[in-house]
Amino acid sequence: MPFHISLDGHTDLAARIYRQLRDGILDGRLRAGERLPPTRELARELDVSRNTVAVAYERLTAEGFLDSHVGRGTFVSPGFVARSKRAAPAGTGVRPVARWSSLPDPLVDDRPAFDFRVGAPDPALFPLRTWRRLVSQALRPSLLPPSGYADPAGLEALRVAIARHIGAARSVRTGAEDVLITQGAQQALDLIGRILIEPGTRVAVEDPGYPPAERLFTAHGARVAKVPVDAEGLDVTALAKGTRLIYTTPSHQFPLGTPMSLARRTALLAWAERNDAVIIEDDYDSEYRFSDRPLEPLQSLDHDGRVLYVGSFSKTLLPLLRLGFLVAPASLRPALRQAKQLTDWHGDLVTQSALASFIDEGLLARHVRKATREYSARRDRILAFVRDELRDSLEVVPSSAGLHLCAPVSPHATVTVDSAVAEAARAGVAVESLSTYGGTRGGLVIGYGLVGSDRVDEGLARLGECVSAARMS
Repeated sequence: MPFHISLDGHTDLAARIYRQLRDGILDGRLRAGERLPPTRELARELDVSRNTVAVAYERLTAEGFLDSHVGRGTFVSPGFVARSKRAAPAGTGVRPVARWSSLPDPLVDDRPAFDFRVGAPDPALFPLRTWRRLVSQALRPSLLPPSGYADPAGLEALRVAIARHIGAARSVRTGAEDVLITQGAQQALDLIGRILIEPGTRVAVEDPGYPPAERLFTAHGARVAKVPVDAEGLDVTALAKGTRLIYTTPSHQFPLGTPMSLARRTALLAWAERNDAVIIEDDYDSEYRFSDRPLEPLQSLDHDGRVLYVGSFSKTLLPLLRLGFLVAPASLRPALRQAKQLTDWHGDLVTQSALASFIDEGLLARHVRKATREYSARRDRILAFVRDELRDSLEVVPSSAGLHLCAPVSPHATVTVDSAVAEAARAGVAVESLSTYGGTRGGLVIGYGLVGSDRVDEGLARLGECVSAARMS
């Protein structure tokens, strides 16, 4: 048998022989039908007792890896195929429904040296030691529900804490009974889609806007229409008759960064009431404010129960925690609870308990204040650089919140944005093109959540060189 077995440093010899033979069969080094040495011969070669080898052979035979024939010997089972050939069948005749085939593959790439991408906070600012303490406190018997399962709406203590927090910080009108805990904002959107979207339902999204929301609604079978955004926010006059659901980011439009004006908010609410539509208000990162107080959320202006308010802790804490929430009118809460239960029942109660304590002890507010100071410093450096060094190529959209800035190409500049982004990537700088999010205007979207303060200046210098090189003569 051209197969080596090593027993160095192992006391459970039978288990070691078993594992190495099993792995050899799985990896294809021992092929189907191949004859193994008799137990006496292999025991002599390995300098172990014959019984040790026999125990390994017997277990492999019992599990179907080997076939033993009296008088003939022991063979690798012909019915067992090596791991390299044991992948699931290609299924060339099986296809998902068409709308799933057109969606991009959700790949996760490596982190570049200078990361100006959008959508995540700096993990170095996360209070890991404090969070570890709170998680440890949450792992107590009293947290475990008697049945092993809990309320699909989430841990009551967290719902109470969130209702109090967003009531004070964002003027959201809500009680704990209105809050449903989700696995991030994306699950909140999914739950809404499950209860409100049927095949062919008309859904409006902002253009430019947040692609994952558009993809999710499309996956639910909706007919998604992109509605342009101007300096005051979503253009209400461009909404098509028959639209059932409107997705918007009014506090800090994604990706442009401008807030929706009060007049436009009032017009949107009136349109929804006249046309029997529902509004999803995604307040994804308004915790970070750098100047003026934000306008009241749509939810606080809604008197007809048409606004579903979605929030997330992915920007204030960490995306990997998968913590978000949904504030819904009473008419939709039973269906949302049912959808949540059918999706994942109730989420991670330990993490929910830790967050409840984090909010109740004032630690969230403290963390936001500290992080805001740090992000404000990064933002100021980026603003100054674009306005001073790139003024002939880019301009900045006024924005006073969030974790990114939008810098469209100046009206009379001739910059090939795709070339600048590609050249920046080669220089170790990750930055995103505004065209990734739709719209008709080119430019860059520059995030400052992931790039460390000690790397901002060098990253900007490299980016500036790439933008300058991409200017057309």
